Amino acid sequence: MHELSIVADLFTIIEEKASQAKASRVTKVRVLIGELSGVVPELFRSAFNSYKKGTIADRARLEIKITKVKFRCQSCGREIRTRDISAPDFSHSCPFCGSKEVELISGRDLYLEKLEIET
Repeated sequence: MHELSIVADLFTIIEEKASQAKASRVTKVRVLIGELSGVVPELFRSAFNSYKKGTIADRARLEIKITKVKFRCQSCGREIRTRDISAPDFSHSCPFCGSKEVELISGRDLYLEKLEIET
């Protein structure tokens, strides 16, 4: 379960930010997880809840926001969302203009979006 090592890295950031802000405790942590990040949200939550025990975030609430997969066509400039394509038919070409010049713009994200603290 690589989620545990990701959570361990997240807590390094949380503790650093809390220390910089002279926080007495962390009350909420919001994380963005992309659909293509390879992170399983349920396993991430479980790892977070296990790891937080005895830390400054011991009673923190975890919010997970899922980032949907989006591409941008370099030719026509349109955004392509998963609802615009049918997975079996998607050949990394724009469903609007047919160009193969598409770029993944979201869906691999994994980052700390928000940290709420008490001082």
